[in-house]
Amino acid sequence: MKDRDNWRPSKFVYRRGRLIASRDTDEVAVGSRLMVDRVARCYDEQLGEHARGRLVDLGCGTVPLYRAYADLVTDVTCVDIGGTTHARHLDVEHDLNEPLPFVEASFDTIVLSDVLEHIARPELLWAEMARILAPGGEILLNVPFYYWIHAGPYDFYRYTEFALHRFVEQAGLDLVQLDVIGGAPEVLADVVAKNLAPVPVVGYPVAVAVQWATKAVTATRFGRKVSRVTGATFPFGYFLIARKPA
Repeated sequence: MKDRDNWRPSKFVYRRGRLIASRDTDEVAVGSRLMVDRVARCYDEQLGEHARGRLVDLGCGTVPLYRAYADLVTDVTCVDIGGTTHARHLDVEHDLNEPLPFVEASFDTIVLSDVLEHIARPELLWAEMARILAPGGEILLNVPFYYWIHAGPYDFYRYTEFALHRFVEQAGLDLVQLDVIGGAPEVLADVVAKNLAPVPVVGYPVAVAVQWATKAVTATRFGRKVSRVTGATFPFGYFLIARKPA
């Protein structure tokens, strides 16, 4: 990773040994904390088991997951489109809608976090990820589902679990894991928080309270069950791991 000595935490931070969403509103808007917390937990639980060898972070942005995987891998390559404010850590400036500039089997791990929905040609990217992945290598990615329009005009798609299954199959990969990130409670809290947060004076504290209450409820046995059951039809998002056959 370019300029790694000057890397600083951004979207994700560690608190009490766990990866969570930053509470700095310049990094994560208050209305997005719940989603980012849920995503952080997925990577916190899975990177240790699945990240290894040569890792490429596609659509890396400010490389928010760097601290989470840096000690697990032998090499990190950061790729994103150039000409943006987060270009300081890029090793390769590249549009992910075009063929990737790497030879076959270049990497053992691919991270694609909050990126796939912004790719206009997803089938091409899946084929390219499969091509540059070494046999036995794995892709870790997350995507939102019931989530607001963001990073427009480059927010193109929302994917069901069936679409994600199909992408993996068409790319000749094996599906290792496909988890729903949250359900109706998280969706409702996210919608309420995002719409209330801009309201003067009361919006910010109410948005924080709504998300805190939702986290507290979904941490209970009953809340986890509601989130799991409703997630089948009202998923907040998905976390996926796919492997290239050895």
